Amino acid sequence: MDMPIAFPETQVERTPFPLQGHRGYDRVFRRDALTVGLILPLETHAASPHPSMADHLQMAQRAEQAGVAALWARDIPFYDPQYGDSGQIFEPLIYIGHLATATERITLGTTGIVLPMREPLMLAKQVNSLDRLTGGRIVIGMSSGDRPSEYPVFGIDFESRGERFRDAYGVYRSVSEQNFPRFESECFGRGDGSLTMLPKPVFGRVPTIAVGRSQQTLGWIAGNMDGYLGFVPEPARLQSFADEWRETNRQTNPDGDAKPLAFGGFLYLHPRRDFPFKRIGGGFAIGSRALRDYLDLAREHGVSHVALNPRVTPRDYRQILDELHEDVLPGFAPNE
Repeated sequence: MDMPIAFPETQVERTPFPLQGHRGYDRVFRRDALTVGLILPLETHAASPHPSMADHLQMAQRAEQAGVAALWARDIPFYDPQYGDSGQIFEPLIYIGHLATATERITLGTTGIVLPMREPLMLAKQVNSLDRLTGGRIVIGMSSGDRPSEYPVFGIDFESRGERFRDAYGVYRSVSEQNFPRFESECFGRGDGSLTMLPKPVFGRVPTIAVGRSQQTLGWIAGNMDGYLGFVPEPARLQSFADEWRETNRQTNPDGDAKPLAFGGFLYLHPRRDFPFKRIGGGFAIGSRALRDYLDLAREHGVSHVALNPRVTPRDYRQILDELHEDVLPGFAPNE
């Protein structure tokens, strides 16, 4: 759905957190509720590092119909055989733009854009354009990246990624949201207020969430971003996982609401539906009915969203979606 474009003379309305009224954000994050998202590709390929990407548009439609709240694309510029994982292969922003043409309601996001390797001015242009063209369905997860082998290809020092993240984020927010912004960056240029960027986001800003800590403190994330997505905790650690984020929000935003908390990782959906939580590399194995109980517990502790990547499950993706639809998704419906 195309939205009318706000030109520079139009005042951009800034919405404080929570970003009530933001179409994509509201579908995923709502107080006292939990929703389920899927990390792309919508395909299992346990025996290969590369997906085929066959029938991906149809699978996105199937996920939307099943009640999945969001689809998340990873940012992997180069394939590194040491990691054995090429994500969804396609560049994430281009790919979710393609998915937007085949879907109507589902939130589309990233987990996450490797911000220190991105030029923030063009990133803002790309994200704002996507946000307009999808009618506000975009949520941008950002990370500092975890693959040291990629940084030298971009001519960037891996150890500088935390500082570059903060620098890029400040520039991104300025040019994305402000009319005729003034900014000065050590790495990414300067603006003297004589230029402005179009289009502007549909709802004033495109929500950003930290994927992992991105070489930042939790306090910085709570103070500057619109949510936090950490690594999936074991059931016994759900309370401490949520309490740490809640306390950080209380200290950082004493007069505001706690920003939403999420987690994600690989999902091995076990064929035995009551199979209990078991840690695996990069995620967890669990049966669908046990997953429902685990997510109930996560919701009780204040977790708002889980992003699951079933690519390691050696079953057909349609079967996985059907099982999630039968046992899990009805209890964690998206916020329409």
